[in-house]
Amino acid sequence: CVGSLVSGRCLPPGPAGSRYEGEKYLEQFHGEGVAYFQGGHVYKGMFSVGVMHGHGLYTWADGVKYEGEFAFNVPMGHGTYTWLDGSCYEGEVCSGIRHGVGTYRCANSSVIYRGQWHHSKRHGKGTIYYNQEATSWYEGELVNNNREGWGVRCYPSGNLYEGQWRNNVRHGEGRMRWLPLGQQYSGIWENGVQHGQGTHTWFLRRVTGSQYPLRNEYTGDFVQGLRHGQGSFYYASGALYKGEWKDNKKHGQGKFIFKNGRIFEGEFVDDHMAEFPAFCLDGSNTPDLSGIRTHTPHPEDGESPRRAPGGGSGCGPALLGPDMALDITALLENLPENQRDLQLKQVEFVVLRHIAELRAIYSFYSSLGHDQSPDNTFLLSRLQLWRLLKDCSIHQQGITLAQVDRYICAEDVPSEEIHSPFSTMLLRRFLSCVVVLAYNTYHKDIEPSDTILVACLSKLMRENIIPNAKNVKGLLFPNPMHAVIAGNYIERCWEIYKAFCRANTTPLADQTVTVRHFIWMFKDLSLFDAELTTGKLLEILSVENPAAYDRYYCNLDLEMTFLEFFEALLGCAEVSDQRDGQTSSDSQMESCLLADTRRVSPGERTRDSPLQRSSQRHSPLTGLTAKSSNPSKISPGVGSVKSLEMGKSKEILQLSTPEEMEPRQSPNAAGNLTSQTGEPVEDRSGAGMTSCPSETELDSWVQRTHQFFTQRFFPAYEYSLELRREVQEERLRQTALARIALAKAKEDARLREQWEAEEEERRREEEEDEEAERVEGPEDDLNPSPAAQTPVASTTSVVITKQSPATAAKKKRK
Repeated sequence: CVGSLVSGRCLPPGPAGSRYEGEKYLEQFHGEGVAYFQGGHVYKGMFSVGVMHGHGLYTWADGVKYEGEFAFNVPMGHGTYTWLDGSCYEGEVCSGIRHGVGTYRCANSSVIYRGQWHHSKRHGKGTIYYNQEATSWYEGELVNNNREGWGVRCYPSGNLYEGQWRNNVRHGEGRMRWLPLGQQYSGIWENGVQHGQGTHTWFLRRVTGSQYPLRNEYTGDFVQGLRHGQGSFYYASGALYKGEWKDNKKHGQGKFIFKNGRIFEGEFVDDHMAEFPAFCLDGSNTPDLSGIRTHTPHPEDGESPRRAPGGGSGCGPALLGPDMALDITALLENLPENQRDLQLKQVEFVVLRHIAELRAIYSFYSSLGHDQSPDNTFLLSRLQLWRLLKDCSIHQQGITLAQVDRYICAEDVPSEEIHSPFSTMLLRRFLSCVVVLAYNTYHKDIEPSDTILVACLSKLMRENIIPNAKNVKGLLFPNPMHAVIAGNYIERCWEIYKAFCRANTTPLADQTVTVRHFIWMFKDLSLFDAELTTGKLLEILSVENPAAYDRYYCNLDLEMTFLEFFEALLGCAEVSDQRDGQTSSDSQMESCLLADTRRVSPGERTRDSPLQRSSQRHSPLTGLTAKSSNPSKISPGVGSVKSLEMGKSKEILQLSTPEEMEPRQSPNAAGNLTSQTGEPVEDRSGAGMTSCPSETELDSWVQRTHQFFTQRFFPAYEYSLELRREVQEERLRQTALARIALAKAKEDARLREQWEAEEEERRREEEEDEEAERVEGPEDDLNPSPAAQTPVASTTSVVITKQSPATAAKKKRK
């Protein structure tokens, strides 16, 4: 028979001239056997009518093996080839060659291919793994061993390309992601480089305090991997350039829209304006534009008006954009249905009239306690909203901050999150909250009418917000450095606040702390001393809220939000006698210590400061993350404390700063975007913000605050928890002992009753025996037994006595 080509090899024509061992039928090889061919080839397997047919193992003289199915001397079906270097193929075989679906493993290069084969070549759909870790692979279409068609290629570095291929290179439409670099290109490729229309994006990580993901993006023409032709570049800061490009640079006619909305149109040469070559166009910093002819965008350049959600069917286009759409459905439901659309429209007019002030107030308060953000945009937290409301004296209008929380929170918000200082809100939510707050504050003072919402909002803006906003008061936010340092204690204090809420409120009630609870907390934790008395504590609470205490009247049921709770603690740190207080606190703890020697001392608890656990966690002062793992270093005398005055401390507080946002082009492109996207730092020393204190004042404040929280308040709370746990354990132990004693008493009582019953039975039996003996006694005397009459003859004699019936019955019972 004709030989078959298998990987460049020919099977011998047959076993003629060779040796065969095995089964035969009619003088032909038939059944299982072994054939030894000329040249050293060996086949072991099944034969049929003189030919190799069925399953078998063929070994060439040089060691190459095939094991699988044979059909009339030809490898056909499913089989496995094994080469001398350890490489192997397992899969479908047709006429001795790889054809169909199979897996090839290369021993030298660790390459594995699983997929379709055509005439011994990778052809069709398959997957190639280029290393043992399977971090470098290709999955897609192949033509004659080459990547061609659509496929996904993952590189060892983590970079990923998915799209079209031709002759093993990226060609056609596809997307390449350079994950380590944070870049992505989607568009047309030619011979492995960007060429044609596409979009290249530089992703920048979302930094703390920013509500937007940051990125630079170019959309337009590419030539051999470079920005060349017409294109638009969107800067992360909000700036935009549209126009001509040449070799990755702005060159030709173009329009540059600065982040403040100003526009320049003209000629660009080598990335600069031809008329102003020294002018910076990095899109992040906006220098003085007085010498440049610019114009503001025309109205038609903006978006078309949109309807506000919930604006009513009868309304025309919404006055407020989608970022300011009001959601005051709950208020409108309290009004007659025929007035709702008109009331909403009028409220929108009022908001639109004051939108500049409201935007500035939102931006100002949302940045309190934060470091600089790349886009200078922050979300307003509940903690900062409370500060705004207190600055505007809302809490002195017959409404508490806790009540404000209930008014502005949605119905589906859990009760435990209503008063959370960490919840945030967008600008549109803030505007809606202002309207809701205005109505609930002043609707009782205004006569009901079809303009009651407008009247309430106007009065709130006129009498509270506009005159008082940005005049920051209190003890937390007025000083930026105080806010930075105090932010390290916020999360632990919030945990304590929630613990006392749960201990002093019913499960169905809103979890808030009242003035009474606050005083009880200081009493329970033994925090009162010669300086910090109950009267002094009430004076601290009444500084911003006279309703709590006014010398003649004290409202102990007044609710306290977490801002009031925390600022009261800061006030206590200011007046408490640290030396005497610490000695008194330690002596009280030592006097109350139980005999358990395993208890941790207050000093050891101090070393495990909650700052160590919360320095890297989220707090309302997002962006002021303290990277120091040892809060005890924040103490006076450390040289690095002095640098806090200028905001340069790197030993105590490492303020998180945005990464260098240097956009990079693809590996073969020369990027020229070397700017950061952050805006200049705003001057926050004015508008009610106090400037940084002197070195001595800051040093003293840091010392007092640190000692109060880490050496008094936190250790006292930890000690109370430990004491409470021990009391609970002691109660459980006493309960267990009482349960054991009760069980033992019941068992003793049962045994006593059983013993008494047995004794009673034994006495009754004895009485019965005695009665029986008295009855049978005389008969025994008249008829003495022979033993009593006959003397004993010897020691070996057998004594036979006659027992009375009573005696026999007694022995039987025994």
